Amino acid sequence: MSLDDQERARVLTLLRAYGWNATSFQVLEPGFRYWFDGEDACVGYVDTGKAWVVAGAPIAPRERLRDVAQSFSALASTAGKRVAFFGTESRFQEAVGWHGLRIGDQPVWAPEDWDATLQRSRSLREQLRRARAKGVKVRRLDAVELSPGHPMRDRVDALIARWLHTRPMAPMGFLVQVHPYTFPEERHSFVAQLGERVVGFLGVIPIYARGGWFFEDFLSDPIAPNGTVELLIDAGMRAAAANGIPYATLGLVPLVGEVGVRIRAVRRWGMLLYDFDGLRAFKGRFRPRAWDPIYLSYPPGGSSWGAIIDALTAFSRGGLLAFGAQTLLRGPAIAIRVLAVLLAPWTLLLSLPVSRAWFPSEASRWGWVIFDIAVCVALYRLSERWNPRLATVLATAIALDAVLTLFQAVFYDLPRHHTPLDLGVILVAVMAPTAATILLWIGRAHRGSVGG
Repeated sequence: MSLDDQERARVLTLLRAYGWNATSFQVLEPGFRYWFDGEDACVGYVDTGKAWVVAGAPIAPRERLRDVAQSFSALASTAGKRVAFFGTESRFQEAVGWHGLRIGDQPVWAPEDWDATLQRSRSLREQLRRARAKGVKVRRLDAVELSPGHPMRDRVDALIARWLHTRPMAPMGFLVQVHPYTFPEERHSFVAQLGERVVGFLGVIPIYARGGWFFEDFLSDPIAPNGTVELLIDAGMRAAAANGIPYATLGLVPLVGEVGVRIRAVRRWGMLLYDFDGLRAFKGRFRPRAWDPIYLSYPPGGSSWGAIIDALTAFSRGGLLAFGAQTLLRGPAIAIRVLAVLLAPWTLLLSLPVSRAWFPSEASRWGWVIFDIAVCVALYRLSERWNPRLATVLATAIALDAVLTLFQAVFYDLPRHHTPLDLGVILVAVMAPTAATILLWIGRAHRGSVGG
């Protein structure tokens, strides 16, 4: 047994005794480091370079949470690192008394009430009916089926690859990586099949100290019939009820609920990248009995903005700029929405009298304004719902825009405008449509590679 395996086995022993946080089992997945404090406490964390970001609360008896957190914080300070505990719950906040930013809510269920929940939700019952009518069948996997080399493991891997390929953002790490294979005998895994093809997967991990289940991964194939994920969650809830599980959760919905000013600021920018309201609506469709607050905790003297940046860096696998570049290159949804947002103030500026000096006539100026309004609306629609024909038309139109803008810049604007600011405006005007054209063609190629 390797040193890493020995450490994980030791962590698993502590989890079985003290793993209370919903995310506690996730520290066994790849990428985590461990710090042990005596024989009864452990902290699972990632090193971002400037900070140690902890997954949830320490794995320790409740009466030791404060001491373990303070000791770990002191160790990090000695090493020149900041500390943040991401995904803590009220139990940790009450025990430790640190600063805590509420970062979202976590829906919870009592599986024994699942049948009653279905009776109250006609729309949920209809989704289950649709999936069954299309021939989707769900079954629970044996642990051996997820072992390397098994045909089912290969099918699940292929599903994960297809699912990740359709995500607008680059693959993330920390608590949202998709790796349902560590200690498979401790997990509960379900697949949805359409004939021989795996079209959905549900991965459930234990919350030992609460006797609970965390529905960690619920994935669907791009061709999966409507209701496939609902059918998987229904199977998971019924299995939990049959096993006498008193507590189940689908995990954090970030940036929703009664969050603070700083998190609302992050939310405003984050909406360009992710539909947080849509995620809350999806999880709310299953009618949870409660929404528990989740926190980003950091020690006294720490910075809230520093903790936010450190947590985002952990999720981005250590590099926010690299993650952003990878996301833009994946295209097209996020990049296209960003383009639409940036084009709006540019179009407004063109419509103002101050822009007259940049155009040979009023007719040409208003022609560009009308064209940019149409492009802005089309880009936003494309970011909401991909349409390959619209993407082709837009890419072609914006390519012509780039050529005409370059022509006007060379023969009209450059002879008349010479200041550094003027040259900067001309550069932006020329480069923006060029970059937009490239991103649209990349996006079209990306979508085409996954079947549109």
